[in-house]
Amino acid sequence: MRSGLESSELARFESVVLPHLDAAYTLARYLTRNVHAAEDVVQDACLRALKYFESFRGEEGTSARAWLLTIVRNTAYSARRGQRGQDATEFDETQHSGAVADDHPEAALLRADARESIGRALERLAPEFREVIVLRELEGLSYKEISDVTGVPVGTVMSRLSRARARLQEALT
Repeated sequence: MRSGLESSELARFESVVLPHLDAAYTLARYLTRNVHAAEDVVQDACLRALKYFESFRGEEGTSARAWLLTIVRNTAYSARRGQRGQDATEFDETQHSGAVADDHPEAALLRADARESIGRALERLAPEFREVIVLRELEGLSYKEISDVTGVPVGTVMSRLSRARARLQEALT
């Protein structure tokens, strides 16, 4: 492998991969449950993506996102295996959401309470359920893209998504 990318390949990397950084961070945040760990995972994943970008032959749209999210997922799980036994700070959605409150205080309170309830319910899901919910509902990936990211068959994705939705609904009622 060459020591660096040519400027045209670097420009292609920036246009194809970098638009998906928000999705990468969202997935990393939910997988790691820690803001700082998520930032580290995304940074490591981007370095890996850059290193292997010459071998990427996907389209500039959703497959680039799925490719990057696969790297993020693998990086997050590798980091988790490497940090077993260390205490992790749980991500607090209400503290870090950046959401702007509505003018009506009661409506803002109700929205904050709903976000907190959903965040707690998501945190209680097993990782395989949490990741499919995040990829489908927050990132809008197709079943096929989720299958590519997680490395499981589409049928398993559909099953996990169904069970995850049912467990979320149960937790919220």
